Amino acid sequence: MSTDTPGIDPLEALRAPRDPACDVFLTGPVFLDIIFTGLDSAPVRGTESWARGMGSSPGGVANMATALARLGLHTSLAAAFGDDHYGEYCWDALEQGEGIDLSMSHTVPGWHSPVTVSMAYEGERTMVSHGHEAPAPAPVAGTGSRAGVAGTGSRAGVTGTGSSTDTGTSTGTTETGTSTGTTETGTSTGVTAPVFPQCPPRARAAIASLAPGRSEPWVATAARDGALVFGDVGWDETGRWDLDALPDLAHCEAFLPNAEEAMRYTRTDCPRAAAHALAERVPLAVVTLGAEGAYAVDGRTGTAAAVPAIEVEALDPTGAGDVFVAGFVTGTLADWPLADRLAFAGLTAALSVQEFGGSLSAPGWAEIAAWWQLIRTCERQDPAALERYAFLDDLLPATARAWPLRRAVPTIGFRQ
Repeated sequence: MSTDTPGIDPLEALRAPRDPACDVFLTGPVFLDIIFTGLDSAPVRGTESWARGMGSSPGGVANMATALARLGLHTSLAAAFGDDHYGEYCWDALEQGEGIDLSMSHTVPGWHSPVTVSMAYEGERTMVSHGHEAPAPAPVAGTGSRAGVAGTGSRAGVTGTGSSTDTGTSTGTTETGTSTGTTETGTSTGVTAPVFPQCPPRARAAIASLAPGRSEPWVATAARDGALVFGDVGWDETGRWDLDALPDLAHCEAFLPNAEEAMRYTRTDCPRAAAHALAERVPLAVVTLGAEGAYAVDGRTGTAAAVPAIEVEALDPTGAGDVFVAGFVTGTLADWPLADRLAFAGLTAALSVQEFGGSLSAPGWAEIAAWWQLIRTCERQDPAALERYAFLDDLLPATARAWPLRRAVPTIGFRQ
């Protein structure tokens, strides 16, 4: 968990002694992400390209887990980790660096970590991934070590979790959606995860990656135990775009597709119409609109909210969809108004794309406070736009560190 601005707990006023210790549970494959930035154009065959920037960080489901933890949510991650230096680095970065609970994760002896190399240029990114499916954890009770014991505490491929953003899909190069190989959110055609055990920890919320024709038993268990399930979805490679083919959607409190996915699933030609159609299937439908922001409909009350995107100079969009979901989950668990949730989610995503590295770019409260302090001093600000984020005044400290704040580092880890 980020410690730049200690003491900020968005759920502090709501916590009670009998509440679950875990705020959010999620599961999925962890990748080592190596990110090159500052490329003027796509690499040309037969030539060498030099990047002006480079970063490395845990990727895959780690993007979402880190974003949640940095916003002050007690986050539990069930994942497999490779029995190599990459896996050790990812484990330590998440557990020691971010305070993420890995007691349900495990290390797989002899299995190497999946790796994604991402190249960001012209507002897009191209990714190359490599990895093998991790063997399912053995049915042996563990106690939370990295010794490769199933059940608690080490690193193996479980089902993918994360989020799609903005638009559609492509092969190799994606701004959002799903790419062949692996996306930043863990939905991949190259590394598939075995079914996770049916006993997730009791939690306030869980994030599930929905896929056509696939049902994960843990999702129903989490919902039955009181968790609010937030459903993410990727590009439907089958081309059917059938909501009935997403069995775990029935357990979801919220469904968060991007505009293209939402319209295809609902057979509509307007993202807002798609959101209203989806709200007939789930209590809360949230549709991300890329540069146009996001739109949400509360199916219980009929309330709708729209928030425009924040204009920023994007360095690397990797993980922005995961950060958006983390921000929206935070606002939902804190019981904020729907428009405030959307605004906060969009803000955190906008801050993330100004840094490189999926998980390392996820903003914490220090970055949010610094942005809010800076933006109010800028000339010619639209008062109505500032008012949209006035709810931050009740959350943030009066003073903040100077902007910008940077996180990503170019190495796997310095020797002490």
